[in-house]
Order: sequence, then structure tokens, then C-alpha cells
Amino acid sequence: MMKKIVLFLILFVAINNKTVYAQTTAELQATAKTFMRQGDYANAVLILNRCLEKEPNNTAIGKDLALSYFYLQNNEKALEIIKPVLESKDADDQCFLIAGNIYKQLSKPKESEKIFKKGIKAFAESGPLYNELGELQIAANNNKDAIKNWEKGIELSPSYSKNYYNAARFYFASNNNVWCILYGEIFVNMEPNNPKANQIKKVIIESYKRLFIDITAAKNYKSNKAFAKLYVEALGKQGIQSSQGINVESLSMIRSRFIIDWFAGNNKPTFKLFEYQQQLLKEGLFEAYNQWLFGAAENEAGYQNWVKTHTTESAAFSKFHKSRIFKMPSGQYYQ
Repeated sequence: MMKKIVLFLILFVAINNKTVYAQTTAELQATAKTFMRQGDYANAVLILNRCLEKEPNNTAIGKDLALSYFYLQNNEKALEIIKPVLESKDADDQCFLIAGNIYKQLSKPKESEKIFKKGIKAFAESGPLYNELGELQIAANNNKDAIKNWEKGIELSPSYSKNYYNAARFYFASNNNVWCILYGEIFVNMEPNNPKANQIKKVIIESYKRLFIDITAAKNYKSNKAFAKLYVEALGKQGIQSSQGINVESLSMIRSRFIIDWFAGNNKPTFKLFEYQQQLLKEGLFEAYNQWLFGAAENEAGYQNWVKTHTTESAAFSKFHKSRIFKMPSGQYYQ
């Protein structure tokens, strides 16, 4: 009987030790993540190394450790840690992102490209992987492949913002004003507080100017896609509003009338951006939205003056804008 009691106690202690062991590792990892959020990657590495000693096959720990080494610019060590992580059945798209960026920092673009493509093969709807692959390719002047990957990211992961940003910049550089305008405005709404948003706002204004320089010629838009042709056709009807130049006031009129025309017709493709503009128009907030979108980019002092003289409208739009998150849904890809 005594032997049974002793055996029971041994098993009980062993089980509890395992529980404490697991909890301790989880708690340590949580502490390491706090250090990572604070940018203290050296302390994160110290703790995560302890965690990895206890659980060497833990993919999440390996991923965090590799990322911390990456931010410490110890790329050789980061690569050593991430390689076995990639072979794990628990590896996610972030693991491939980390690995690809490590190779990029090591000036090994071919290896980086292989890793990103391998990740995409495993995670076909990973917007970040398409974005990173596109950025790698644009740096190597492989422009056609870059835009194909950003477009694929937009198609398969429409709620991920950075593909819109890169595609808008690419289309601005290649004088494709339609998709620069559309993708640029989507990005600005997705990431309104991103410093890059102001840059894209200026790009959108310039693209409108280009488009209206000869809106008649623009109607013969080179794309064979119906959506782009419908967009240019509806926008072209407002050409007279640009006779005094393209600025925040004329754009507000052009875009208001465009939305009315777009939704007056039948069988127009569903597009979240236009639905959002229509909602703002109905709420009486569209002028304030256009000021927010174009005012500061055109003239900061002029925009600040508008805000001071339209405090009610500006405050109402700001409240509305901050209360929501803009995301593009699936099934609205028209490229």
C-alpha cells in the first residue's frame, strides 16, 4: 500500500512539474514579447534562448527569437534559428517572411526570392508575402513580376494595405492614372495615420491632373477591363468641372457628381470605395472628406484655414472617420 502511495506522489509531482514547466515557458515568452514590443530585442533574445532550451521544437519561440536576432542585425544567427523553423509543420507565413528578409539583409536576393515563393506556395493568400516578393523584384528592376505579385496580393488578400501602396506608386510611375487613383485612395483609407499616406495623397492629385489633361483620350483607356473603362467614362462626364484646374474644390464637385452618376446607372460593379464615398455624400460629409484627402496635400495652410472656418463639418467627419476601419472585401477585384 505504501509503495502505491509513494508511486502516486511521484506521478503527481511529475505531472505538476510539467505543468509548471509549460506555464513558466509561456510566461517567459510573454515577457519576451513585451520586450520586443518595446524594441528591447537584446533582453528578448536572452529570455527566448532560455525558452528554446526548454522547448527546442517550439515554432513560435523560434520565430520570435529569429526575428529578435534580425532586428539586432545578427542575421547569421537569425538564419541559423529560422531554418529549422521553416521545416516545422507549424510554420506560418510569418516564418517565411522573416526568413526571406534575413536573406535580403544578407544580400542574398535569389535565396530570398526562393523563400518568398516557397511561402506563397504554402500560403497562397498571404498578402505580406506577395508584397515582400514584389519589393524584392522591383529592387532588381524586374518590374513586370513585381506588379504581378502586388496585384495578386490585392486579389487574394484585399484587406492587406501595403500591396495597394506599392501598386499605386508603380502605376503613378508608369502613368496608369486610373489604378493609381483607386489604389492610392484605398491605401489612404486603410492606413490614414501612416506617414506614407500624405505622399500618396499628393500622388492621387497629380494623377487626377494627368487624367483630365485629355479626358477624351483617357476614354480610350488601354486596359481591356470593363471596370476601368466604366470608371473613365463616368469620370469623363465631369470634365467641364476641371476647366478651372484640378484642386480640392473642383475635385470635390467632380467626385460628388461621379458618385451620383455611378449609382444612377444599372449593373455597375460593386466597389467598396465607391460605396464609402456614397455613404459620405449621403451623410453630408463628402466635402470634409475631400478636404481631408486633398486639402493638406495641395496647400497645408489653406486646409488649416478650411478646418477653422468649417469646424462643425470637420469635427463630424473626424468623428465618423475614427469610428470605423476601412477594409476591401473579397470578390471586388477588377484588374
